[in-house]
Amino acid sequence: MTRRERSQAPAARCRWQWVFSSTTRKSGRSRLIVLLVVVAVTASVLFGWWRSPAPSDVSSVGGMFAARRGDLVVMVTESGSIKARQTIDIRSEVWGEATIIRLVPEGTYITQEDVDAGKVIVELDSSSLVDRLKEEEKGLASDEASLTEEQENYHIQQNQNESNITAAKLAVQFGLLDLQNFLGKSASQKLIETVAPDPNAEVEVATLVEFFAESNSLGGEALQTQKQYENDILLAEGQLEKATDVFEGTKKLHDANYASDLDLKSARLDVDRYRVQKESADEALRLYKLYILPKQTIQLLSAYREAGHELRRTEARARSMMAQALARRGNAEEEVIESRDDVERCRRQVAACIIRAPAPGLVVYSSSGDSYRREERGPIQEGGKVYQRQKIISLPNTAEMIVEVRVHEASVDKVRPGQSATIVAEPFPDKTFRGEVLSVAPLPDAQRGYLSPDIKVYTTKVSIKDSQDSLRPGMSAKVEILVERLDDVLMVPVQVVANRGGRKVCYVATDGGPEQRQVQTGAFNDSFVEIVSGLQVGENVLLNPPRVIEPTPGSESQETVTAVAGT
Repeated sequence: MTRRERSQAPAARCRWQWVFSSTTRKSGRSRLIVLLVVVAVTASVLFGWWRSPAPSDVSSVGGMFAARRGDLVVMVTESGSIKARQTIDIRSEVWGEATIIRLVPEGTYITQEDVDAGKVIVELDSSSLVDRLKEEEKGLASDEASLTEEQENYHIQQNQNESNITAAKLAVQFGLLDLQNFLGKSASQKLIETVAPDPNAEVEVATLVEFFAESNSLGGEALQTQKQYENDILLAEGQLEKATDVFEGTKKLHDANYASDLDLKSARLDVDRYRVQKESADEALRLYKLYILPKQTIQLLSAYREAGHELRRTEARARSMMAQALARRGNAEEEVIESRDDVERCRRQVAACIIRAPAPGLVVYSSSGDSYRREERGPIQEGGKVYQRQKIISLPNTAEMIVEVRVHEASVDKVRPGQSATIVAEPFPDKTFRGEVLSVAPLPDAQRGYLSPDIKVYTTKVSIKDSQDSLRPGMSAKVEILVERLDDVLMVPVQVVANRGGRKVCYVATDGGPEQRQVQTGAFNDSFVEIVSGLQVGENVLLNPPRVIEPTPGSESQETVTAVAGT
């Protein structure tokens, strides 16, 4: 304040005191009247404002909120930890105990180029395994030499036997083909089954003649020859019939003086000539069936049966000669199989001492963060010992990270795979990541249920879509899952909805005081709830519904408190 202002301040105060005192003296009575009016109006408003549908039961009051339309976003918010979507565990596959002689530093990120190049991440001592492999290979070489000798002997005998049996089988086959070629397949089969079932029995000509007389299945060359004879007979019969008709016609013409005696004589000679031809064809067919056909059949059948005898003798000799060769070869093969298995196992063990990167990921030692394992088996380090099936390294693929959260059972029905999410990592509170729900466990977390039986949570995995270079497995993160987005809906704060006798109600401000109004609610979040019916836009509702004392059977009264919307 300047010097001039300080000097003018007392004068100003004097002027205001004078004005106030003057005004007070002039309007004291008016101010008293106004004050009385204000007090009366205020009392009337308060009395009407806080009056409830049941004035005797109202025990508390609150502020107001105007119902409005807007966008309602329903979210489920949970905390969890960041993990790699895919993690590969590297374990020792070496028998017994092995010493680590080379180990990639922890925290090294294995790239795809490293995987393609076959980068070694762990090397175990293989000196004792290499010595054992050499001894096994020597034993295998000796066993393979013995097997080669026995195999050659076996193959020589086998080839000789196969040649002998093949020749014998061909003789049988050719004998059968010759018989089938002569008689036909059906007649040959029937002949073998009925006429000569005994391979040592003799076949009589009379038996064959009777067989051919009764059989209608003759084929092959025999049938062709027989048909040729029959064709000659038919041809002769046709010519004879034709010559007879010509003779009869010529005779009628001769009787009518239209044909000469020479024409009639020529026609008679033709009839005689074709009759002789027919008789000759009939005789040729009879001789063929009686002598030629049985003779050729016996010759072919005998050759076929003799070939079968020789085949059986050849097969018996082959079985006898193969028995010992097969036994010797089998023993040698068993020895080689056992030796090869031993060598292959040793080779796999030697190869297992060199562990290459199977996939991209961040190198994490199995003893990191596990004090029990460090004390039990020692830390993972060069010179340390590892045992068969012991985990050495974990390779979480940090190129694709997820957040694993546990959703409370009250909200698990809202969460579905495919819903979008927003993720905030605790080390980077100013940076958000986009995500998507991958899966929701069908059953609650058993471990969490064991520790806290009253709390049921469901493991939910959420992917991280944005760049993840700054994220590391194990980081804490907060996930907001977008369950539903409703546009332009009527909504009010969740605390304005109360349960009254199993109904959801709001208290609406009216000129006559608060009015209990039954409403139907829809979706809700932590702050607002959707009003499906029961309210209009702009209606004022009490932010804190009154506490109502409702009498219940068996007791004088029961106090019903405000219920959160949606419960």
